[in-house]
Amino acid sequence: MNPKPQRNNQPTKVVLFNKPFNTLCQFTGEPGDSVLADYIPIKQVYAAGRLDKDSEGLLLLTNNGKLQHKITDPRHKQQKIYWVQVENIPSDQAIEQLCSGVQLKDGMTQPASVSRISEPDVWPRNPPVRERQNIPTCWLEIKLTEGKNRQVRRMTAAVGHPTLRLIRAQIGQWSLGDLKPGEYKLV
Repeated sequence: MNPKPQRNNQPTKVVLFNKPFNTLCQFTGEPGDSVLADYIPIKQVYAAGRLDKDSEGLLLLTNNGKLQHKITDPRHKQQKIYWVQVENIPSDQAIEQLCSGVQLKDGMTQPASVSRISEPDVWPRNPPVRERQNIPTCWLEIKLTEGKNRQVRRMTAAVGHPTLRLIRAQIGQWSLGDLKPGEYKLV
């Protein structure tokens, strides 16, 4: 992607950031909050979309408002890929329900691609996920093109499998790659 000049003649910047658990998707917060400014020294870039404080993984930042809109507006169908650790082992019926769409309080979700996966080769979470000895867990890969508030967590809960850990691995053409939590890369 060639950088396009902005009105202020600045080239387009795209920052890939591996957002750690318990970090806000903003540059300022209350005293003691972990925020983007703690990790990213690049000025005049803004998050294109959000990840909840308790979610991890790929966050895109840019200084290009049109690109930011293209990334976040559901009409542009930017696919997002999540790796999700859920409680218990979802049945084929639960997977099919996630794929077909789940009724949430704010409406039906669009169809998604959902599959069981092996545990991804990712960093340990700090603090660790609370797991119970007698309840197994399972990893899913969920591909969406919409982005309702806390959608993945609400979808898995709606089919009886609460999310324990959520990592966004990809947005459109951009992927997490080998970025460690708190690392960023200007592309």
